[in-house]
Amino acid sequence: MAAARALIRERGSAGLSMRELAKRADVSIATPYNLFGSKGAIVLAVLQDVREFRQKFAEQSAADPLTRIFGAIDLAVEFYASDPEFYRVLWREVFSALGEVRAAIYNPKRDAFWRAMIVEAAAAGALRSEIDAELLLHQLDHQFRSVMLDWVTGDLPAAMLAPTIRLGYALILLGAATGGWRGPLESRILSDQRILQQLGGEGRQRPAAGP
Repeated sequence: MAAARALIRERGSAGLSMRELAKRADVSIATPYNLFGSKGAIVLAVLQDVREFRQKFAEQSAADPLTRIFGAIDLAVEFYASDPEFYRVLWREVFSALGEVRAAIYNPKRDAFWRAMIVEAAAAGALRSEIDAELLLHQLDHQFRSVMLDWVTGDLPAAMLAPTIRLGYALILLGAATGGWRGPLESRILSDQRILQQLGGEGRQRPAAGP
């Protein structure tokens, strides 16, 4: 596992061949095949942080379903910040149109984790009944990935990663929220907006796109 993680960090997934992994780990060429079978399986095994993430998330005692969503964002960013070189490589693979590494990272279990929080929020009455939960999930995920792309390419400093994602989520959820839940979301928007303004403002990192 240590050898695989080091290879991913140094060379990206392209450098994670079975032969290179066996050489780095000082084992026979048959060993990686016997243990894992494929490069995608190795990536999933290396991502032990996913299991640790879910364990830590389960230990959180958020008072309401929307707070749990923002807690999951902060927890995810903590993992990225703990090993940025490694996670930048993996997120580059997410933005690749091909490859089993992308499929290993973006898998049904990941979707189910985030979908469950949206369903929980809807069941608690936090979301308007006419809002399509699946489409809302996709919009939030699009926002998450766009921010991660800016971080991967160096357009967004690490300190701005969490507040930028939170701000986008709060703005999207505000449009879907029922009346009693709008106040807390508006407070979150103003709070993260202040943080980004103090850090220099996310919008000032690059000129706005246009025709």
